[in-house]
Amino acid sequence: MADNNSEQKLIPVVVIKETGETEKILSALKKNGINCAEITFRTACAAEAIALARKKFPDMNVGAGTVINAAQCKAALKSGAQFIVSPGFSDEVAKICRKKGVTYYPGCVTPTEIMKALKAGLTVIKFFPASVYGGLKAMKALSGPFPQIKFIPTGGVNRDNLAEYLAWDKIYAVGGSFMVEEALAANDRENKK
Repeated sequence: MADNNSEQKLIPVVVIKETGETEKILSALKKNGINCAEITFRTACAAEAIALARKKFPDMNVGAGTVINAAQCKAALKSGAQFIVSPGFSDEVAKICRKKGVTYYPGCVTPTEIMKALKAGLTVIKFFPASVYGGLKAMKALSGPFPQIKFIPTGGVNRDNLAEYLAWDKIYAVGGSFMVEEALAANDRENKK
């Protein structure tokens, strides 16, 4: 699924509806060359899924996504999240992550938001939703006044435009749920053989 050059730059956005799905999804990602998972805090079992993922897959880089406040951040870190991702910038989440020494990727799409991230000491930001806010063209324009910033575009990134994103040197990684769907489909095909 992922070629050797890009596999380390993929951050699958994983929505786990029931804790029992955790092992199946992370196994599929791992079998398909992806050693990372951003488990979103969109469901009630997110913290439990992160804890299970860290226990069952200790060599994978497992983080928490869709973290929008201090309470979620604390719960994610208590569960063992190795990084935190937000759809927007949160001062309180940034402070907690800085204090705990955990990487924080806030969603920033405007110059003002990027300046807030820089003030918080962050130079890697999530660009979400990438397709809505102008994609690669917008990120290239923003890199002019902010040459120190690296981007993680998420939202509208797919197999058709993945190579184009990864070709630009300011892309730290790309995020998306399509990686999970592809990994599960590849696993299903393998199991049917």
